[in-house]
Amino acid sequence: MGLISEVLLLPFAPVRGSAWAIKQVVQEAERIYYDPATIRAELARLEEQMEAGEITEEEFDRLEDELLDRLENASRGSAGTGNGTTQ
Repeated sequence: MGLISEVLLLPFAPVRGSAWAIKQVVQEAERIYYDPATIRAELARLEEQMEAGEITEEEFDRLEDELLDRLENASRGSAGTGNGTTQ
């Protein structure tokens, strides 16, 4: 039965391969997006922008809140995995 289903599903192989590739890209993007080191670097850059007068204090507060929420989500996510690694 396995061989027959593989032959019948062969025309859909490019779709399955594309779906796998998209899934890999999304996983990597999420890993980078929730990486605590990346978030901390963005926080430092944000502070530099405010000190340089490139953004207002209100913009800084709003963006800082978003980054801190991401950092909190990242710490919750890595604590929930239980694999002992930091992402």
